[in-house]
Amino acid sequence: QVQLVESGGGLVQAGGSLRLSCAASGSIGSINAMGWYRQAPGKQRELVADIIIGGSTKYADSVKGRFTISRDNSKNTVYLQMNSLKPEDTAVYYCHLPASSYWGQGTQVTVSS
Repeated sequence: QVQLVESGGGLVQAGGSLRLSCAASGSIGSINAMGWYRQAPGKQRELVADIIIGGSTKYADSVKGRFTISRDNSKNTVYLQMNSLKPEDTAVYYCHLPASSYWGQGTQVTVSS
C-alpha cells in the first residue's frame, strides 16, 4: 500500500501564490512519476502537471508559465508551486502516481476574484 498526503491548499486572492506538497509513504519501491490533478465542481478531473524521475515535466496548457512542478526523490515528495492564480484555478487538487490506483485525499484551493 502507498499513502499520499497532500498539504498546502487554502484561500488566496487572484494573482496570489500557493505551494502544494505531496509526500508518498508505504510500499513505494521506485516511483517513476508523480503528478497533480484537479477537479472543479461539475467538471471532470484533469491533469495539471506531472514529473518523471529524470525530471521531465508536462503541464496542462491552462497552467503553463504559472505553475511549476518539482520533486525531491530523497523524500518521495512532489511539489506544485502555483503563481498568478486565477479564479478558474479553484478546485480540489489531488496527488497521483500515474499508472497506479493511488491518489491522495485532495486539498482545496480557492482563488477569490
